[in-house]
Amino acid sequence: MTDDQLMTRVATGDTAALEMLYDRYASAVMGVALRIIGERMLAEEVVQETFWRIWQNAASFQSQRGTFASWLFGIARNSAIDSCRRQQTRPQPVSSDQEERQLEQVADPEMDVAEAAWNSIKHAQVRRAMAELPIEQRRVIELAYFNGLTRHEIAAATGEPLGTIHTRARLALKKLREILTGEGLED
Repeated sequence: MTDDQLMTRVATGDTAALEMLYDRYASAVMGVALRIIGERMLAEEVVQETFWRIWQNAASFQSQRGTFASWLFGIARNSAIDSCRRQQTRPQPVSSDQEERQLEQVADPEMDVAEAAWNSIKHAQVRRAMAELPIEQRRVIELAYFNGLTRHEIAAATGEPLGTIHTRARLALKKLREILTGEGLED
């Protein structure tokens, strides 16, 4: 079933359709959340929150406005940024380094190795494509997508005019799309 078909079913309350979307996208959402937050436990919470929001707002999804994946990753990105902001206002105690290393070595029995490998390949392609961008464009993309800044905030942080930031973002996204489409990554 396509993402759009599954979302139509989710909007009617079909939990099996939501589970299929979760199986399809949870590891990629986890990657986005980890990249933004940097802490596995909080990233796992973001994954759960993202899919909860999808369940709650399924009726608001409109395929004519964009793909399900774009909508999903927008929700995930916003949830991760919200989580970062909450942590800045009330920091959590840090666990010991030894506990962290032990947790990192525990294998996830539910992990789909093939999906994880595919996601790793996609992430490597995106990193290579980002490296091909001019530094000014790359910086705008990093500040927007990984630091959660708006274009107004980027302009203020860099001292560049807002129009320049808009242009750099547009050109960067266009070039990334061209590079990634050329490599066969179309999502």
